[in-house]
Amino acid sequence: MTLLINIHTHRPHNNDEWSIQNLHADFDQLKSLFNYSVGIHPWYIDPKTIKHEMLLMKTVSQQKNVLAIGECGLDRLCNTDFKLQEKIFTEQIIWANEIAKPLIIHCVRAHAEIFKLLKEHNRISPVIFHGFNNSEELANNIIQKGYTLSFGKQLFNPSIEKLFSKIAGDYFFLETDDSDYTIDAIYKQAAKIRNISADGLSLQIQQNLKRVFNLSKK
Repeated sequence: MTLLINIHTHRPHNNDEWSIQNLHADFDQLKSLFNYSVGIHPWYIDPKTIKHEMLLMKTVSQQKNVLAIGECGLDRLCNTDFKLQEKIFTEQIIWANEIAKPLIIHCVRAHAEIFKLLKEHNRISPVIFHGFNNSEELANNIIQKGYTLSFGKQLFNPSIEKLFSKIAGDYFFLETDDSDYTIDAIYKQAAKIRNISADGLSLQIQQNLKRVFNLSKK
């Protein structure tokens, strides 16, 4: 049976997959049997409560089953003050360095700013740009910096299909995010695009998991 690795989902854990469930709030709801990422999403930054939320996030993120910080990042289309977004994102970059865990990035129309902040503050943490849905030029730029891309429902977009067929195997993951697609459907589409078996695709992603998260799933 093919191992389906879902690197980023907002849905509860499913026994048919190995997944990292993202939480942007309710950090005290983590269950010890499952894997999580925790972070302060730019959409949900509240100036009145952010200090408490950040403290709580830092506390729970030290648990062994919290594998990454995020999703965090910058979003020019949301209502949160952009300077505040940059401040909170920077804090999370620094924290990810401190506890040596990867960053899962949310980015909307702010790649230049994110690259700048990562260059200034990120020393050791691997970086994953999740839900990638942009140009081949930007994808190559991200990969050249040593970062990784994650794809989900975007793989059903013809322009992203073409891009995904060219991406080096070492630099991608698959995810469901908050979509209605199953990870099985995402894997089947990805395998079709790359003209590879689902098992071969899974083995590649297992290697990427080991490299980026310093762990393997057997």
